[in-house]
Amino acid sequence: MRQEIFDAIWKLRRDSKSACLSYVDEDGYPVTRAMLILEHEQIHTQYLSTNTSSSKIAALKQNPKASLYYCDPASFQGVLFAGDIKVCTDSSTKELLWRDGFEKYYPKGATDPDYCVLKLTVKRGSHYHGLCNTQFTPEELE
Repeated sequence: MRQEIFDAIWKLRRDSKSACLSYVDEDGYPVTRAMLILEHEQIHTQYLSTNTSSSKIAALKQNPKASLYYCDPASFQGVLFAGDIKVCTDSSTKELLWRDGFEKYYPKGATDPDYCVLKLTVKRGSHYHGLCNTQFTPEELE
């Protein structure tokens, strides 16, 4: 992989405040949700927080295949990470993403049963920019 593509993927990942999570719902239809990104340092595993009561949790438990898409519309650039999601309810993983102010949504803190973390284990990805689409594995981004 060329260094400029490598750098562009990491920059887009680090600079993004949100990404689109896509998965298949319980009826087999595709669903996309905008998600806040709170952790920016990892490629192999990417973490998101959400409500345990969300309909996406049941769907992801049934079919864990999902993708995260980060984009910069101003530069017509995007990067897709595809893999399997695990719904994490253990305290150490939940504390990883806990932020001040979350009490507004989860009044019981990091132990709130309606707070959970989604862990995407990336299997493959693609980067698009300048009419060029580059496929990659997470190992190529180390």
